[in-house]
Amino acid sequence: MEKVDAELIDDVSSESSKGAPMFGSFSQKTALSVGLVFLLLSSTLLYTIFSSDDAQLEEVTPTDTVDSPTVFVTDSLGLPVNEQPLEMDFIFSDVGETGKEPSIGITSTGCMFFIAMEKPMRSCDYGESWENTADITQAPFTSDPYGWVDPVTDRIFNIHMMGLATTWIGWSDDDGESWLGNPYDSGPIPLNDHIKLGSGPWTDSGYGGLGQLSPLYSEAVYFCYNKLAGIFCYTSYDGGATFPTGGQIYGLATSDGGLHGAITTAPDGTVYVTPRVEVPAIIYSKDNGLTWDTREMGQDVLTPNPRKNSEVATDSESNAYHVWTGADQGIYMARSTDSGDTWDSESIRISPAGIISTTFPQTDAGDPGRIAITYLGSENVSLLNTTDIDGNNWNGNGHYAPGGVHYHLYVTYSLNALDEFPTFHTRRLSNDPVQVGAMCLNSGDCRSDEGGSNRNLLDFNDLTIDHEGRVYIAFADGCIDACASSENPQPADSRAGRGSVYFMANGPSLFADTQEMSSPAAPSDVELPDKMSIALKLEVAREEIDE
Repeated sequence: MEKVDAELIDDVSSESSKGAPMFGSFSQKTALSVGLVFLLLSSTLLYTIFSSDDAQLEEVTPTDTVDSPTVFVTDSLGLPVNEQPLEMDFIFSDVGETGKEPSIGITSTGCMFFIAMEKPMRSCDYGESWENTADITQAPFTSDPYGWVDPVTDRIFNIHMMGLATTWIGWSDDDGESWLGNPYDSGPIPLNDHIKLGSGPWTDSGYGGLGQLSPLYSEAVYFCYNKLAGIFCYTSYDGGATFPTGGQIYGLATSDGGLHGAITTAPDGTVYVTPRVEVPAIIYSKDNGLTWDTREMGQDVLTPNPRKNSEVATDSESNAYHVWTGADQGIYMARSTDSGDTWDSESIRISPAGIISTTFPQTDAGDPGRIAITYLGSENVSLLNTTDIDGNNWNGNGHYAPGGVHYHLYVTYSLNALDEFPTFHTRRLSNDPVQVGAMCLNSGDCRSDEGGSNRNLLDFNDLTIDHEGRVYIAFADGCIDACASSENPQPADSRAGRGSVYFMANGPSLFADTQEMSSPAAPSDVELPDKMSIALKLEVAREEIDE
């Protein structure tokens, strides 16, 4: 099966096996619609799903020294602080399938769902094995994928855009054992693109009054996508089976505003969507999508061009954290403690100053001030101002990165993100690169070499937490097999998109009451040879599942 990515707006915009040791009612005139579809299809790229060996587990070796190049402790400017880094171990799992634009969710039983392409992949043994759970009720192909696990009901949503006409939404209430689906569940057509779905509590106003009366599903379900006119969002009263209410909530897509990040809903029912714009902004609703308002922030750091989406996390007391890549290529954050009405006037740098190029930020939060952020980044400081792929001086934008730039996967934790002077603990998770050289951040302006298009990673990764506050990261790995083991990998070598996951084995929970996490697959600390240790860990996992 092949995937055609359909990020419409970039095409019409006016703006230019990790190698860790063993052990994530708008209508267009017909002529315009046809012309845009033709433009899209003529400029998109085909991606072939490849097979792999059985999934394996890897454990990132913990590093305990502040001066390690894989560990950073920094302040709100990205500068080092004299503080012991958090001790964290992560487990790696190879999903075994293509995983471009992945979503990850965890049910209360501990089953992981990794959704990319048209396959809702499931692992209920801590990443030891993965299986495709789709049946005939689910989308047979995808032009854009998305997945969501409702943390309240455990409903798993398997969502796929079918060309530009509609979206096929599937769902399961039994950990993927059986599925239902609606192949035309997308609101007014055509030209649906950049699909997103999320859920959250009903409020006492707007659509919430009707939602509270619905006997069909306890939570509001939101579905958003873009058209040329901008961002459209709809609300469902029946758990995502239909979306009868909603409409346009934001600006023209021709200025990139129609592309948007994930849907985030706070415990108080405030729902957030982030447009892709020069000045960082959030769109939010306090009445379950009846009305929407917009707030801007980050005027001091702005965003780069080309750019990817910003994202929002909310904690257990409905504080909100907005993260994005700034114009200087660092990851920044603004906070709101009043459900989105006001935000920090000065942006806080999350990523260390030594990480000079970033993209694909994703975030989630637990209790107040306890957040995690993942992103792709590079520490190749020496390559700044060298010649980029267009023959200009490289400023750190990944879209133009020279061939010697290595991008890795990072995770940043803060346990005091609401403090006046928060501290950020950053760890590089991948030993070998995730991508070598440039990655396409504008689907209408991609580059190709003998290894294929640099659009291989597509548009985003994902991060979520489970009910214990354990972090899970889903990402597409462009540098696998020979590329991962090479001492000098080249851009042409890193054009894969293997579905991959890191999740916390040991370290701080994002919920204060849980404190330190222990590996769900690990026994007590016993010194064993690697192969024996792995076998024992997996046997313990099997026993826990059987119980």
